[in-house]
Amino acid sequence: MIEESWQRSLHLRADPDAPPSGLILDGGALEEYRRGHPLAVIMPVIHKLLIQPSSEHGLLVAVGDELGRLLWVDGDTALRRRAERMMFVEGAVWSEASVGTSAPGTALALGRSVQISGAEHFNRAVHPWSCTAVPFHDPDTGAVIGVLDITGTEMAVAPHTLALVEATVAAAQAHLRVERLQLAAAKRDRLAERRRPASATLHRTVRRSSSPVRSLYRNSLQLLGRDQALLSIEGRTVSLSPRHSEMLALLSIHPDGLSAEELCNLLFGDVPALTLRAEMVRLRKVLQQFNPVAVPESRPYRLTVDVLPDAGQVLSCLHRGAHRVALNIYRGPVLPHSEAPGVVSLRERVSTLLREALLADGSAEALLQYADLPEASDDMVVRMAALKLLPLRSPKRAAVVADLERLESEFGTHQRP
Repeated sequence: MIEESWQRSLHLRADPDAPPSGLILDGGALEEYRRGHPLAVIMPVIHKLLIQPSSEHGLLVAVGDELGRLLWVDGDTALRRRAERMMFVEGAVWSEASVGTSAPGTALALGRSVQISGAEHFNRAVHPWSCTAVPFHDPDTGAVIGVLDITGTEMAVAPHTLALVEATVAAAQAHLRVERLQLAAAKRDRLAERRRPASATLHRTVRRSSSPVRSLYRNSLQLLGRDQALLSIEGRTVSLSPRHSEMLALLSIHPDGLSAEELCNLLFGDVPALTLRAEMVRLRKVLQQFNPVAVPESRPYRLTVDVLPDAGQVLSCLHRGAHRVALNIYRGPVLPHSEAPGVVSLRERVSTLLREALLADGSAEALLQYADLPEASDDMVVRMAALKLLPLRSPKRAAVVADLERLESEFGTHQRP
């Protein structure tokens, strides 16, 4: 099972060395999506049967939707802080396409219970963890509608843990079935009293229940730390060429659109717009085959579907003061080798604002996490700031001092301003 899951992960182009992807849902969008999701009504059952006991045993409980997006994460407080480093947080996506083999993603892929331990995970960042996951099935149709996961140490994959999670899912599905029967009975009573046509009422009910899900479906564009962007639309993902990555990066951060001259300047500088039109024709052919809704409009050039770039997520988090979440999303510079003027400007803006936010208000741990990034490998100022915040008896001080001595010997006493 693990080998087959790794093969699927490779086919889906998951990267075992890349940090898990950023947030797909956050803020008010996450809250509204959770309220409208079918699993919302069973959360009291999950909390009573699993979350409360797990908090006492150093475990995390996560509930995700059918696409692997984590909607609720609860449990041991210290463990939640550790899990944030690998983006195991509410609003993040843990499908096989995103992080490779993991209990939530693999359980959804197979439609059955899964236990994944340590290095069986595809992504190396998840190797210290073990997890058990069981999918939720719709009690009426049998379709997979979500997943319940327990994450932690070896206890998370004990035989009794699997039995507990499966029993909780069974109880939750039964509760969901009862809720639906009660709602159906109440609707029938109201319809009988008002003598309204059943077909008209059903039409209104379907529109009310389905439209929030469509409006809150978050498509994404991964630009950080990669030269070939990953575009995800309606649950499908495609890898783009470097040039097409640049074009979509610029269109995604200009939702109101760009004229041919504006987009051409941001891509190539001062060259004729004819060059852009040829590239746009090729991009449209690629996106038409992938998903027609992703094909840009012209006059101005703009995307017709909302696409959330991970670089935009970082900027949004920094604007809200959530620099720790921004750091966890950040996987490196925007399209690192791109020389397109507009991309270079975006790259410098994201990188500079993140560094400045951490220097202004970051903890020692956050500063050291940033210092591990390739772009901060020679950043003495960040290391000195971390050293000032570390306790005098911290075992991490020796490594920071050694780094500073190495940098001073290589670059002299010059420090990055």
